[in-house]
Amino acid sequence: MRLERLRRQRRAFRGFLVIRAVDELSVQMLNVAIAWYVYAVTHNPMSLAFVGLARFLPNLGVALIAGQAADRVDRRRIIGLSLFLQALCGAGLSVLCASGSHIQLVYLLLIFLGAAQAFAAPALSATLPHLVTEEEFPRSVAVVSSAFQICSLAGPALGGLIYALSGPGVFAISAALYLIALTQVRRLADDDQIARVAISVVADQGVLAGARYIRSNRLLLSMISLDLFAVLLGGVTALLPIYAKDILAVGPSGLGCLRCAPGVGAAVIGLVLAHRTVKNHAGRTMLGCVAGFGLAIVVFAVSTKLWLSLVALGAAGGFDMVSMVIRQTLVQVATPDSMRGRVSAVQWMFIGASSELGEFESGATAALFGTMPAALLGGLGTLMVVAIWSRIFPELRRADMLPVNRTADVSRADTEVRYGTVSDRHSVAEAD
Repeated sequence: MRLERLRRQRRAFRGFLVIRAVDELSVQMLNVAIAWYVYAVTHNPMSLAFVGLARFLPNLGVALIAGQAADRVDRRRIIGLSLFLQALCGAGLSVLCASGSHIQLVYLLLIFLGAAQAFAAPALSATLPHLVTEEEFPRSVAVVSSAFQICSLAGPALGGLIYALSGPGVFAISAALYLIALTQVRRLADDDQIARVAISVVADQGVLAGARYIRSNRLLLSMISLDLFAVLLGGVTALLPIYAKDILAVGPSGLGCLRCAPGVGAAVIGLVLAHRTVKNHAGRTMLGCVAGFGLAIVVFAVSTKLWLSLVALGAAGGFDMVSMVIRQTLVQVATPDSMRGRVSAVQWMFIGASSELGEFESGATAALFGTMPAALLGGLGTLMVVAIWSRIFPELRRADMLPVNRTADVSRADTEVRYGTVSDRHSVAEAD
């Protein structure tokens, strides 16, 4: 009986992995193809800004509603409907681009595409804990994250190649990939666990319940806010073209290598974590890895050699992968199932906003102080955030990768005792 259940769980996890990988591959292909098509039609850099705006605003606008839906509705239905809508958007983009229709219709489809992706994000995040055993959960997060990074690297190159060969055909291929992912949704659960969402046991059933829960749980608040400020301050993606052209003098090919380096580092470390997970002292390890990320950015900031810059960016990606796996694991195990959708939605909003704002911050700081000082200040600022967070959030230092029963709701009091948000394990033992 137990062996058969494990087989069903593994089958469900493989289906989940296919969905995440195919979804990211298709998204990256679309990003390249849409940007190229829109700019080729308009020859206006501002049109690319509108593309980003059309993708970002609906995500931000529906994230909280999507989290509420993930905690009230069968998550498999949300994922399936989202993938189907994304397939329709891909097909629609193929038709519009082949016919040369008004660019405004392309923006409209991008808004629908962004909204569909926003609804899928919290449902997918809340689904993974049901598909694996407690012991396999950290390893599963690493496997999914590594596959995500590999598709993030392969997607742009594949999208550009297919667009060069077939033009609008890349949009039809993207739609087909979404349909392939859709066939895997039925494999996501071996029973009704994902369908049964026990929101009725939670007193706070509002759309903002996820934000209130994070605010009241200092462990979750510390992890999510640490990631937000680290990405906000330490992100250097917006500065890479300047480094490639003016500082390293490596041209467009060098810029491509610089853009790929963090993803390569993250993918490699993700594969390592898939075999050797972080089992103890997760909070301290996360703090150390965020500090390592900041230090790697400092090295990149002062580097004038391509090889050293690539090593620094690869290291930054690797450190970021470790901290991301720990954060994803602890957030999931420290959150009751009936709150996971809304907590995941708030987390996604924080991380998405920090990435977008981080690029703005980097550009603005570079305009004020220069490129190298801007990157250096970002790395040093990340190190300062780690030092401050380690003092004001002792719960994070004490956090451990403790196994819990994630398929059932965990009371807030139990979560606080397990993860140090009330007191550390020694004081609990003394109280007993």
